[in-house]
Amino acid sequence: MNDVSLIGRLTREPELVTTANGTAIANLRVAVDRRGREDGAVFVSAKCFEGQARARAKHLAKGRQVAISGRLELDEWEADDGSKRSQLYVIAQSVQFLGGKPAEDQTGSGSARRGRGRT
Repeated sequence: MNDVSLIGRLTREPELVTTANGTAIANLRVAVDRRGREDGAVFVSAKCFEGQARARAKHLAKGRQVAISGRLELDEWEADDGSKRSQLYVIAQSVQFLGGKPAEDQTGSGSARRGRGRT
């Protein structure tokens, strides 16, 4: 079974890219607290596609709390220097908005408009 569910805050604005064949992909980066541990958060990359990608890129903002459900995937490649690289990330089947406004908006800065919609 390959299922993962995470709750965390976006560490940056979603990055919306379009592939050569027109597929929309939103790249997300989420900080997930490690309960009971003092060594900080785990930073997780996630991707969502097409309509969900466009909606998340439009409505999510850095600092927004989200719940992500999906499956893990591993990318492997060879770097320019010949070394082997890999990255584990989540292919998101669901990205839900949680809580209120993004953390920055609670202080009056940021983009409150972007964090209000639900899709």
